Amino acid sequence: MLNDTHIDIHPEVSHALRRGGAVVALESTIITHGMPYPANNDMAAKVEAIVAEEGAVPATIAVMGGRLKIGLSDGERAALATTPGAMKLSRADLPFAISEGRTGGTTVAATMIAAHLAGIRVFATGGIGGVHKGAELSFDVSADLDELARMAVIVVSAGAKAILDIPKTLEVLETRGVPVVGYGADVMPAFWSRHSDFPAPLRLDSAEAIARFQRTREDLGFPGGMLIANPVPELDEIPAARMRGYIDAAQKAADENGVSGKAVTPFLLQKILELSDGASLKTNIALVENNAWLAAKIAKALAA
Repeated sequence: MLNDTHIDIHPEVSHALRRGGAVVALESTIITHGMPYPANNDMAAKVEAIVAEEGAVPATIAVMGGRLKIGLSDGERAALATTPGAMKLSRADLPFAISEGRTGGTTVAATMIAAHLAGIRVFATGGIGGVHKGAELSFDVSADLDELARMAVIVVSAGAKAILDIPKTLEVLETRGVPVVGYGADVMPAFWSRHSDFPAPLRLDSAEAIARFQRTREDLGFPGGMLIANPVPELDEIPAARMRGYIDAAQKAADENGVSGKAVTPFLLQKILELSDGASLKTNIALVENNAWLAAKIAKALAA
């Protein structure tokens, strides 16, 4: 457990954890860096409501004024949604933000760390980071992949973000020993699209089977978590062929503008939003909601 010198656990989350109930961690960069206010707060509230409706307790994780928050009140979430200049926090700068009294949204990696330390076993997000295209030259590989290997947290996402090099991302996850499970799917989803060109390494068709798999890993002493690749609902997807055109154009613009490091992903997502006339954001919201729904079911199955 995390030293409570630096942590505030929301009372409802604390109660659920003490009694072994179902809790779902939620990241907060989608609030601080995903979209403008009030859409960011409204979307986060909707995702929390979906988790609660399925019988689990939502725990949105963030750093506010140097305190690591495991679960936010409505007021805290609204305050985070209106904080200018909030940091984007991963493993390297999470302790920095706490020590310096800063406020920031937690990425997938930082949320996994906080969830694991708090004893939360399931985390819902949109898409994980991974190996960027051209990483053989830039060495741009997300910290999310190492945290999946380290932290015993089930991460439910719509696969890796489609702007990434999906086969290299899958290769790194295999090397790290991270199980990648297609939920009801033999093919990896590609974030905005239900299908990529790459097979899902494993397939399971129910929350109960996913929970059983994780319990077996724990019984055998296997460290780390697993990635559940949950395809976006069919009615909400953008076909892969259309997305490929948007992604290629966005990547070209990034290269021409010399965008690198942490700036790459937000630049690409903003460019794709413009090119798709807002359709990418609508799909992004739909897939996050779908992942929250599945994560809640998995959390309940683990708690049963």
